[in-house]
Amino acid sequence: MIDDNENASSSVKGVAAADRLLTVLTAFQRGDDALELAELTKRTGLVKTTIMRMCVSLQSFGLVERMPDGRYRLGTEIARLGSAYLQSYALESEVTPVLEKLVTISGETASFYIRRGDQRLCLFRHDSPSPLRMHVRPGDLRPMDGSSIAQVLRRFEVEGRDLATLEEVPIYSNGVTDPHVASMATPVFGAGQRLLGALAISGPASRLTAETAGEVRERLFQLANGLTRSLGGDH
Repeated sequence: MIDDNENASSSVKGVAAADRLLTVLTAFQRGDDALELAELTKRTGLVKTTIMRMCVSLQSFGLVERMPDGRYRLGTEIARLGSAYLQSYALESEVTPVLEKLVTISGETASFYIRRGDQRLCLFRHDSPSPLRMHVRPGDLRPMDGSSIAQVLRRFEVEGRDLATLEEVPIYSNGVTDPHVASMATPVFGAGQRLLGALAISGPASRLTAETAGEVRERLFQLANGLTRSLGGDH
């Protein structure tokens, strides 16, 4: 008979193994092709034998591939999961036209961010026609700092869609993540008033001032509300 202590010990070991698997998988970054074992060791802090063992498990699910030269790269299953993720939210087809409208209205870059742990992920983006713009791409991670986008993701993840707090959006910030960049963001909700992400515009601080942001503030808010309705949120 297995006692409770043995069950608890097995559970702890299982969680630790899962943590190591995810540590290896998330060590791959945007722009990586294939990584040497030494680089994975550096990024994860795990010993080479552990990484090799974890990669065998990841390979069995198609999440990682081992190259003939011994390097590792992400497997095709990652692409399938990414596609399934986007489809499950039905976001791209709804968000992209809104981003295009925002760029037309503001002249600045429009983007849609979601939270990923202690970072924010640029999920979709439509560039400003101006050659002077930020070069953050879809898939890039940025810090959960005091920027308008991070404030929206942090605050409304907890508060949900509260009309009292919605009176205070969109939120504007200037020079937080980058001293030369300003942004303005507002939340987008789905069914059950659950936060889906932040709709934002960003541009050079010299151009996207508080005054110019104020001129498009209401349109940003209206577009976010329309997006909320189309994604299953209430009016």
